[in-house]
Amino acid sequence: MATTKKTVVKTKESVKRHENDTWSPEYQISLLSDEITLLQQHLVLHKKDFDAKRSLLKKVAKRRRLLRYLKETNIKTYAVISKKFDLKA
Repeated sequence: MATTKKTVVKTKESVKRHENDTWSPEYQISLLSDEITLLQQHLVLHKKDFDAKRSLLKKVAKRRRLLRYLKETNIKTYAVISKKFDLKA
C-alpha cells in the first residue's frame, strides 16, 4: 500500500491531542511511521542508497525509544498506537 499525502494527514490528525500538537509521543510516532514507510518504498527501488538506509535505521531507533517511553508512561495509549500502526506489542 502506497503512502499518499491524504493518508499521512489522516493519521496525523487522528493522533493529535489538540490542534497545535507536534510534541506528543503519539504524534511523533505517527510522523516517524509515515517517514519510515516512505523510506522503505524508496529503498526498494534504490538498494544501494546507503544514506537513506542509515536514515531509516535512525528513524526506526527513535520510534522504538518513543514507544518504550509511551509504554512506561501510558500503557493504554501504547496499546492503541501499536495496534493502529501494526507494530509489535
